Amino acid sequence: MAETKIALFKGKRIRKIVDNNEWWFSVVDVIEVLTDSQNPRDYWYKMKIRVKSEDGAELSTICRQLKLASSDGKKYETDCVNTEGAFRIVQSIPSPKAESLKRWLARVGYERIQEIENPELSTKRTKALLGLTTCVSVSCPQSAG
Repeated sequence: MAETKIALFKGKRIRKIVDNNEWWFSVVDVIEVLTDSQNPRDYWYKMKIRVKSEDGAELSTICRQLKLASSDGKKYETDCVNTEGAFRIVQSIPSPKAESLKRWLARVGYERIQEIENPELSTKRTKALLGLTTCVSVSCPQSAG
């Protein structure tokens, strides 16, 4: 059975659901939060057309229709994207509200590329996240026998 929840981003709700052990987010909610559009469904429709004409990409292919509760309490099939798809949607929104998230994505992507080139950086980042200190190897004297 799918678990549904509401996430908050800058005080606004984004409906989300777990399906097959993966989080999926309502596309129109993400768009509403990042654009302040009065009609996020229409924005989504026009954005799919714009992205297809500019990039040739079909944004609908990264979506899955999942039932989410609406404001009337009923559940409706809703375009949803997983985390990777949500980041793709964010990249396609030309809004100042999306810029801080785009900069964060760029920074994280850059850091991962650096870690691929220098795997020691990944180890250092993991230790920092876990609050570990760098271990120093100390040789112990052999016991007299």
